[in-house]
Amino acid sequence: MPDTSLVGQEDMGNSDIMIMDRGIADAGAKDERALPGLRSGLLSRRSFLFGSAAGLGVLGLAGCASSDDLLRAEAAKLYGPAPDEKFPIPAVDISKMDPKYFRQIVHYDSNEAPGTIIVDPSNHFLYRIEGDGNATRYGANVSRAEFLWSGDAYVGRKAEWPVWTPPKEMIQRQPEAAKYAGGMPGGLGNPLGARTLYLYQDGKYTLYTIYSTSDPDSIGDGVTSGCTGLLSQDMLDLYPRTPVKTKVVMLPA
Repeated sequence: MPDTSLVGQEDMGNSDIMIMDRGIADAGAKDERALPGLRSGLLSRRSFLFGSAAGLGVLGLAGCASSDDLLRAEAAKLYGPAPDEKFPIPAVDISKMDPKYFRQIVHYDSNEAPGTIIVDPSNHFLYRIEGDGNATRYGANVSRAEFLWSGDAYVGRKAEWPVWTPPKEMIQRQPEAAKYAGGMPGGLGNPLGARTLYLYQDGKYTLYTIYSTSDPDSIGDGVTSGCTGLLSQDMLDLYPRTPVKTKVVMLPA
């Protein structure tokens, strides 16, 4: 479960606070990439559904392409640039990703209601239950071992291009973070990325989020202090379909 000693310390005026072990941006970015040079989320509004015989068949006619090549060809269309966002953003370098982490519809048995989010930190996946035994599966980065937690939470609020404010504990560890004590505005360098879902328990902000990242290297890795990161194209797919009060289940690692 989350460290409840931190619950309730949120400053509602500057509420986008994340706790991090060593980095300045504990929104889930790797520590060494946590300063303002951190790249922002990359966004796309298109769903990613694999298994289309027609689509893959056409690609296959072009030559002796492997299934991996076909998946990457489809993924390249979906993880491309988003010039119409508030802060236009470039494409993801999908060559840095294992194809299993590309967004797709999968068979997933669950008793949870459609719309429920389930995070599987052991396998670095986040699922959105769609019903009829199916789920949308997203590749994710997850918590480092020392910050793993499990249990139920819910989306208490949402934000687009949110402000990020380092907590005082982080500023004490990293004085260079003090320049953002009043909040870092949303943008390409903001650690929270383009979209963020804030996780609550019993009416209190847990300090954990599901957030956007532009770092494909982080997908499939444990890099955060309790948060879960999706590529921002994936986050943009999930975000509008996830209302406040949506149940979130964090499975044991």
